[in-house]
Amino acid sequence: MALLITHKCTNCDMCLPECPNEAISVGEEIYVIEPALCTECVGHYDSPTCQKVCPISKCIIDDPEHRESQEELWERFVLIHHADKL
Repeated sequence: MALLITHKCTNCDMCLPECPNEAISVGEEIYVIEPALCTECVGHYDSPTCQKVCPISKCIIDDPEHRESQEELWERFVLIHHADKL
């Protein structure tokens, strides 16, 4: 499942450089996560780094609109990072 940045976001810039898929960007008011690029760091880390570095509790949560299995997240990781080799 992709992650979602809530309106608790203070635009502290901590999450932006941490995303290995470049799924996080500056939105109109707060940072946003592009669901098509978010793998919850599957393929890179054991857990989402954006959540680890965020200073606000429960600011970055599971996106209820984009629920995916671990297998689907792995498939997305492969497509994002290895598409040129397929």
